[in-house]
Amino acid sequence: MKDRTEPLYMIRIVARRLGVHPQTLRVYEKEGLITPQRVGRQRFYSEQDIERLRMILRLTRELGVNRAGVDIILRMRQKIELLQRELQEALCALDEDIREELEERIRRLFE
Repeated sequence: MKDRTEPLYMIRIVARRLGVHPQTLRVYEKEGLITPQRVGRQRFYSEQDIERLRMILRLTRELGVNRAGVDIILRMRQKIELLQRELQEALCALDEDIREELEERIRRLFE
């Protein structure tokens, strides 16, 4: 599986892909909305960064959300994703506990 966090793209490539000026990406970085990886002075963006930038652009362009609102939305989305992962882990653990309990009850029935 391809690592979506691997930094692959230079700023001019990302800007061209998204139809924005490279300065827009620098502003988003300065405001803390995006954090590309750096090698020296060069910025490199991953697929995950590009997806985040697409969301930022959709929020600002299509939905009229200001940058402070974008920041809040992105933070809330991050918290929701974390909670979803934690819930999934808890459900998997619960499923395992239930399975073990059921197997134990079945084993006792046939002893």
